[in-house]
Amino acid sequence: MTGQAAIEGQCLCGAVSIELKRPADRLEICQCAMCRRWGGAFYAAMTGDEATVSGEDMVTVFRSSEWAERAFCSRCGSTLWFRFLPTGNRSFSAGLFDAAKDVAVDREIFADHAANWARLEGPHQRLSEAEILAEARAAGFSIG
Repeated sequence: MTGQAAIEGQCLCGAVSIELKRPADRLEICQCAMCRRWGGAFYAAMTGDEATVSGEDMVTVFRSSEWAERAFCSRCGSTLWFRFLPTGNRSFSAGLFDAAKDVAVDREIFADHAANWARLEGPHQRLSEAEILAEARAAGFSIG
């Protein structure tokens, strides 16, 4: 994806579409229990420099913890994005974007929570819950 100015994606029914400008050339996978419940497996996070969302009237936002919210399409239920509230940063479900199918996994977080049927192979960084919480605390966030 390196060098792409923007990619476009949409939910299953097409009511919500997202244009992601200057998308990252890597994905982050979250294996926490909350992400597993939210999407049925792990959450594959796609980021970029800027996003434009169309169909926002079809977006439902759920405050899943004191530090995060998750969004989904209110018509088809597609997972749309995760927002880390202390920074306001959003990541988008990689499955929304056809262009993301060939993007490599950069790191896997909460890897110690992965379901046996959702373990990922390949050379990428795997961080435990303790490591992720320590990373967040070192950055000045009080979570977990």
